[in-house]
Amino acid sequence: MRGPDWPIATPGQAVGLLGGSFDPAHQGHLAITTEAMKRFALDRVWWLVSPGNPLKRDTPASLERRVAHAADVAHHPRIDVTALEVQIKARFTADTIAALKARYPGVRFVWLMGSDNLAQFHKWDRWKSIAGAVPIGVLARPGHRLSALNGTAARMLRHSRVPAGLLAQCDPPAWSFANIPMRSDSSTALRRAGVWKR
Repeated sequence: MRGPDWPIATPGQAVGLLGGSFDPAHQGHLAITTEAMKRFALDRVWWLVSPGNPLKRDTPASLERRVAHAADVAHHPRIDVTALEVQIKARFTADTIAALKARYPGVRFVWLMGSDNLAQFHKWDRWKSIAGAVPIGVLARPGHRLSALNGTAARMLRHSRVPAGLLAQCDPPAWSFANIPMRSDSSTALRRAGVWKR
């Protein structure tokens, strides 16, 4: 796989970062991305297809296959599908964010996550550094609203919660929670159904 092209972003733009294994990408990823652009006033969203997730036991499908499939699913003029974590040799989100901020000075990055990830955010490597580096946009996921909003990270960051429409312009720490239409799409379900084989 050749090195990924670096997406274009200019100072002042608000760019959402949606990381994950995308094993496989599906319409739910596209739906939360378009909702995030609207709710958090983002100019673009970059899908960061990860080489692997330290919190997951199973090895995903090949990176090349996942990136190609994600590009088909994300067919949208304001979404860039990337494998930048390979290019910058980052294994953890904190490293990815630091590298992107250094490469794109003046770009207002917003880390995007589902409420299922907020519920376990305090288990991420250097999670407090992440919260101090970029605003965080949280999107509701089925069955994870209460656990996320009552979780360790949400409680510790409770004074940093801001309205969704202002998030991209806020200095970190800042986070917002967006209730969006629920979808049942799931990469795990697609794999179990045999629709996506590793």
